[in-house]
Amino acid sequence: MRVIYEDNHLIVVCKESGEIVQGDKTGDRPLSDMVKDYIKEKYQKPGDVFLGVVHRLDRPVSGLVVFARTSKALARMNRMFAEGEVHKTYWAIVSGQPQEAREDGKDATRTAWNELTHWLTRNEKQNKSYAYAREAPNAKKAVLRYRVIGSSERYRLVEVNLLTGRHHQIRCQLAAIGMPIKGDLKYGAKRSNPDGSISLLSRKVTFTHPVSKKNIEITAPLPDDKLWQSFKIKEDC
Repeated sequence: MRVIYEDNHLIVVCKESGEIVQGDKTGDRPLSDMVKDYIKEKYQKPGDVFLGVVHRLDRPVSGLVVFARTSKALARMNRMFAEGEVHKTYWAIVSGQPQEAREDGKDATRTAWNELTHWLTRNEKQNKSYAYAREAPNAKKAVLRYRVIGSSERYRLVEVNLLTGRHHQIRCQLAAIGMPIKGDLKYGAKRSNPDGSISLLSRKVTFTHPVSKKNIEITAPLPDDKLWQSFKIKEDC
């Protein structure tokens, strides 16, 4: 567990692939318990430590997770997430080409922002979502923006901004346009990553602090992996 930011009301940590944010039926020790232990030891807190889970990341995904250290911060962050006031940026390593590059017949090293809209349905038994181009029964509208910001011989680095929050949204929508995330067998990747991860990173989170009202912008480090490290580029290019 790596702490990226902390104050009296919030703590932001960098989750590793394979960790679960909150306890589930597996019985594996969740990240939330690790953060509680960290707070208890660092600040010598007696008794139980309060920690509110503000949002989650899928188990094979890495990157930033925001927790609340007070009930006031938890209530306000929950509202901010619900109302779209917290902006999350993801990076994904994908195979395939974006549509505009395929149409030009050229390899894309950097493209403009593109907006994707699908209607997603969720299969609980499979723990998987399915994307439809048009509105479908029991489907929820899913919208994201993406652009290619880097390219290697076999893969593209894609930056994604979520405009809605749906189950497996990034994984499902990118796969639907022929760009599955590296290692994501569930959504069409040809092979798994050696460590069981998928190459999706919660890269940046931006919001107004729920108590101090200061602008907060936090960026996660890239995973310690040769392919990820090869994509060391400036995000504002």
